[in-house]
Amino acid sequence: MQKLSPSFLLAVLILTACQPGASVSDQALPTAPVAASSPAFEAQMQTVTYQPLESDVLNPERGFRYSLDNLDPAIDYSTYRTLGSSLIFSYVRLDNYRESDLPQEFLDRLDAALAAIRRGGVKVVLRFSYNFGPYPNSEPDASLEQILRHIQQLKPILQRNADVIAWLHAGFIGAWGEWHTSTHGLDRDPNAKRAILEALADALPPDRFILLRYPSDLMAIFPEPLTADQAFKGTLQARLGFHNDCFLSSADDVGTYTAGANSRENATAYLSQLTQFVPASGETCQVYPELQSCEAAIREMEKLHWTDLNISYHSQVIRNWQREGCFEEIQRRLGYRLVMEEATFNATAQPGATLNLTWKMRNEGFASPLNPRPLFLVLDGPQTITLPLEGIDPRTWLPGEWQLSTSIQLPSDLPSGEYRLALWLPDGYESLRSDPRYSIRFANQDMWDEAHGWNVLGTFRVP
Repeated sequence: MQKLSPSFLLAVLILTACQPGASVSDQALPTAPVAASSPAFEAQMQTVTYQPLESDVLNPERGFRYSLDNLDPAIDYSTYRTLGSSLIFSYVRLDNYRESDLPQEFLDRLDAALAAIRRGGVKVVLRFSYNFGPYPNSEPDASLEQILRHIQQLKPILQRNADVIAWLHAGFIGAWGEWHTSTHGLDRDPNAKRAILEALADALPPDRFILLRYPSDLMAIFPEPLTADQAFKGTLQARLGFHNDCFLSSADDVGTYTAGANSRENATAYLSQLTQFVPASGETCQVYPELQSCEAAIREMEKLHWTDLNISYHSQVIRNWQREGCFEEIQRRLGYRLVMEEATFNATAQPGATLNLTWKMRNEGFASPLNPRPLFLVLDGPQTITLPLEGIDPRTWLPGEWQLSTSIQLPSDLPSGEYRLALWLPDGYESLRSDPRYSIRFANQDMWDEAHGWNVLGTFRVP
């Protein structure tokens, strides 16, 4: 595939978002840029409309996920894709090393397991823990010094395999790594918590998120929630998200919101702002009909921009959603769901001329795509050319209606013929870029080129 330099990119002209629930006609949306206003030029433009899919779309870094007690390099992780999941959660158990370094055999096995995840075409949410509880009399965790040493040992593996780590739960402290019931008192030590977070931030590339169990910890470190101007900058605040292991499971989500003398109202207001830009992840832990009705659950997922949810636990909650008829909607909307409505682009374009493209889409999901990924325009015909669309960041595509426009200058030596025009959103890591399983698919009929991971908008001709 020929890849042209960004010098062929003439301009990214317009990026406009409509508020959720508004129709395109409700907004003063800009029109597609034109190189000339003559009737001949106007006649060369075409508008294509697209039909949405009704089913879920197997897209990366979102959706219902399965949960594992430990990673195993012998597992065929592609099995989870056949079950409809692109994402798994797994503990990494450190029980045997509470007072010692991690042996090389352990590190090699973890490295091999992450390589197996890559072969399987999925990603993993990781959590390191020294025990599996029980509550309230938990098995021991480790000292701060030992935890920091383990993070230092894990750093090369986390860096090397960051491409298949969707995000990391902060872990390490207390029962199940949930930041409570620490036998070393770390759950009551703000300095220890900060030291662990800073060590994890250093161990991971700056584009990877770290999720905390309790809003009170997020609010203690950063009293004001993350803003759009601060988001995606690689700072510690911009990298801290939220996981809730008792989501919708009691009036205070079994202490999730009242920890630190907090309240559900205050915590969810903070999280509603924060989770526009960071993941919100977790599982339910018991039946609680008041918050788990279809209406209440979907409302909470919308408010907190929910990205992924354990399909295995609590199983009765999942069955209740299936029985009440909202499981499929939740399945479709976890994370992002991009639906193309229409695109307007040249029907013909001369070599060296300007190709104009405007597309209207909506994000029907609860959240935006949160990990960085590029956006390319693909011309596929006598030559295959990928053109980077600089300045358009899919991480900003929050739920609602969107219109985006761009103009590019075609190569002056572009061969004549018919070309398919496609949008390509591959993974942000070069190691996964050519693997279409990690590309984002629009939820539309007759658009997906599975072999390449492209969303084909239509065709145009070069005379």
